[in-house]
Amino acid sequence: MQNEVKEKPQYAVVAAVQLPGVNDVEFEASLTELRELAKTLGFTVTRTFTQKRSGFDSTAYLGVGKRQEIRRFVNSEAGDETESDHAPQNSLHRLSTFVEGLVDDVSPDPIDVIFVDHEISPSQARHLEKEVGCQVMDRTMVILEIFHRNARSPAARAQVEIARLGYLAPRLREAAKLAGPQGRQRSGVGGRGAGESHTELDKRKIRDRIAELQKEITAMDVERKTQRARRQAHQGLASVALVGYTNAGKSTLMRALTGSEVLVANKLFATLDTTVRSLHPESIPRVLVSDTVGFIKNLPHGLVASFKSTLEEALDASLLLHVIDASDPGFERQIETTEEVLKEIDAQDVPRFRIFNKIDHVGDAAAQAEREAALRAEYPGCIVMSARRPDDVAKLHKAIVAFFQQDLVEAELFLPWSAQQLRGEIFARCEVLDERADEEGAFFRVRGEQETLNSLREQLGQA
Repeated sequence: MQNEVKEKPQYAVVAAVQLPGVNDVEFEASLTELRELAKTLGFTVTRTFTQKRSGFDSTAYLGVGKRQEIRRFVNSEAGDETESDHAPQNSLHRLSTFVEGLVDDVSPDPIDVIFVDHEISPSQARHLEKEVGCQVMDRTMVILEIFHRNARSPAARAQVEIARLGYLAPRLREAAKLAGPQGRQRSGVGGRGAGESHTELDKRKIRDRIAELQKEITAMDVERKTQRARRQAHQGLASVALVGYTNAGKSTLMRALTGSEVLVANKLFATLDTTVRSLHPESIPRVLVSDTVGFIKNLPHGLVASFKSTLEEALDASLLLHVIDASDPGFERQIETTEEVLKEIDAQDVPRFRIFNKIDHVGDAAAQAEREAALRAEYPGCIVMSARRPDDVAKLHKAIVAFFQQDLVEAELFLPWSAQQLRGEIFARCEVLDERADEEGAFFRVRGEQETLNSLREQLGQA
């Protein structure tokens, strides 16, 4: 019975205000993105409501007429107007309940949800919920909920919880207003003193929980940096990080480049935790490839900060693969968003390849050729490809290896017959270009890092 409830279709509407400085193309792209976010949460968006205004309504975000229009639509769709008296409590009450348990919150109501394409204030959300008669989730809350559902590692879960608690804290007062006069005061048992309000206690719980989580994250950061240092000391600094807009095809490309079984899903933020794999087939030097969380326009600042440790893979990388969806009409805006986030984490100076992926999604062969020519003209040196075409992946693999081999040096190593135990190490750590032998031993013409060559010569007593 419980499974049947989970599989029940969930429906929602989207609402947004177009401000004077936002053109139609940018506005529609943002709405499309919000609808995709709703899809990731499991909702089907049945209608979109928009209006042009010089600014947001200070009371309830949307203008009075638009709020009434949405209310009429919601009531006719829901078929039960009596629910509207209670529905406004949904989201804020859920947030308040979450603080009480500080574990998992209740699943969103499967019907009558309005997604707002901006972050709105707690009072705007409360008034909008009361007027339209259904739960309101602003853009920030939607993204936080997606991150909460998809985070897998302890570090990601802790980071998301901090961001959610930071979003919740200023909304506690509005939750208390929805709760009514009963229960606003509680006795001093377990609190600071008699008459301490629910809001004060909940805020204290939030502060304590955030402090606890920050300690956990600090400990995990130390361990992660230690592991990264060990990995780099053992493997060198040949590391590649995939960055780019969410749903640009990074996970598909990751799987193609490394032969690994990483999650691939056609939805936003399917991947939140960093995955590190070796480039396959392996090369000299060995290259590590890492996937990172996808970027998105107007990503809540709390999440940018909380995921900084995840994005540090990009900062530590020797090369970035900036993956762009070539089939998306709004790819230029997505490039700008990615550049902004990279700047926020001080990774703007890391060398990068600009990769236009999903070219196979651009119409027929003629349309693909036309788009590829236009992209190469506008972005000289870019790579246009499909992660699902083996030949394209092989060319990218070759380009990555060439990048890391550009600083390698050629040298000759002499391996006496008495030291043949080092033969395997030469082949493992260098690219062997030629080999010849005489009575004394074998001569290898190799290409490798100067430090590696010096180490081998030292072992051979030829330093």
